[in-house]
Amino acid sequence: MDFQHIIEAVGRYMDFAGVAVMVIGALVSIPMALRGYQPKRASGLAPFSPYRSYRQLLGRSILLGLELLVAADIIRTVAVTPTFESVGVLAIIVLIRTFLSFSLELEITGRWPWQKEQKPDAGERLRSNS
Repeated sequence: MDFQHIIEAVGRYMDFAGVAVMVIGALVSIPMALRGYQPKRASGLAPFSPYRSYRQLLGRSILLGLELLVAADIIRTVAVTPTFESVGVLAIIVLIRTFLSFSLELEITGRWPWQKEQKPDAGERLRSNS
């Protein structure tokens, strides 16, 4: 096996891992949402409905899967066939997947990835502790 075949195989495995994370995440999220899973940042707030919990859990698994798929594309494109055309196609794919990732992050957390998490004010902390 030469270097190109090894890199292609690694890229395929990364693609498989990305898809597997999304599929397994979708399946595992169902019972977690039905059991009333609440993310840490939602503690002290009104509990999410099972639908909202499922959307958050599913969104997180899709985000992780997208990251793995982008890594696979980068590995295959840059290491195997670094032509201007393949790098251009990679750039477009990465832009689309990055836009999807930002959209999912906004949907899950309610803020952009570069925004800091808002700290609850003193009144909200007192209400959640009582």
